[in-house]
Amino acid sequence: MTKFKTTALMGAAAIALMSSAPAMAAGVKACLITKNNSNPFFVKMKEGAEKGAKAAGIDLKAYAGITDGDAGPQIKAIENCMAAGVKGILITPSNDSVGPDLKKARAAGILVIALDTPLADKDAQDMTFATDNLEAGKLIGAWAKGKLGDKAKDARIGMLDINKDNISVDVARDTGFLMGFGIKVPDPKVLASEKDPRVIGHETSNANEEGGVKAVENLLAKDPNMNVVYTINEPAAAGAYQALKKAGKKDVLIVSVDGGCPGVKNVAAGVIGATSQQYPLLMASKGIEAIATYAKTGQKPKASAGLTFFNTGVNLVTDHPVPGVPSIDSKKGLELCWG
Repeated sequence: MTKFKTTALMGAAAIALMSSAPAMAAGVKACLITKNNSNPFFVKMKEGAEKGAKAAGIDLKAYAGITDGDAGPQIKAIENCMAAGVKGILITPSNDSVGPDLKKARAAGILVIALDTPLADKDAQDMTFATDNLEAGKLIGAWAKGKLGDKAKDARIGMLDINKDNISVDVARDTGFLMGFGIKVPDPKVLASEKDPRVIGHETSNANEEGGVKAVENLLAKDPNMNVVYTINEPAAAGAYQALKKAGKKDVLIVSVDGGCPGVKNVAAGVIGATSQQYPLLMASKGIEAIATYAKTGQKPKASAGLTFFNTGVNLVTDHPVPGVPSIDSKKGLELCWG
């Protein structure tokens, strides 16, 4: 039986963390570098960072890449931030190629906090503020298995990842889903290491709607009987739904991770069966607080108990709960959502 951690942030607990007062750090400079500036997840993250910076008196400069996996703009942004004399960098790394430049930043005395996506090289960041992405994946995997019941043993599963680059957040969610579903994962650090015949295949979605459409079309070409679709995020899930609808496929379970307001609305509408909700505004605002504290006292943030990162919480959102899998409904999800 899958066991779940009791680390979710809900209602008043989440709001309390979001509103806690940061240390004042007037005159301190900081940078936020996201993967792009179009995904609602990163838009909300920027909002959280800006609010936190205003409250702490920090001079914040925001940068963004163009697409997931494109590290060039992020590397340039790191160089700009170092030249500007920032005290801290918050970054959602596009991939591990930004690591060497972040290590240079750390060597220069800059606090580096990875948001949402940790780097493989532990020396490239001081701390990660993130959702427990493995747990998020386990929740949707266990939900899908419970929803199918006895039919789970004959499931036909399509996997929509970001790409094939083994990005840590991609691997954690993907692996968690498979584990939650009860599928053995020989190498939890590598995508597609599973050998279970129920998995049709893994397709690149680029974490966007257009990619979700193409990925599902490819998977249906491999197996038209696909009845479960795992998606890295809700834009990919929306694309998956479009492709399934166009192909005349009904009763296909779609599960995802993010919990943005559009995604939760798609849960309420029956487009997505269940999604794991995370809290990007909290990641960024707590990251800014950490920079303010570091600037004032030199103290660096610590990981949550039992983890290697600072956990900002996760909740499964579904209107069709299954026994043994903790969840909140879409109404509650809309109260806590972002974007």
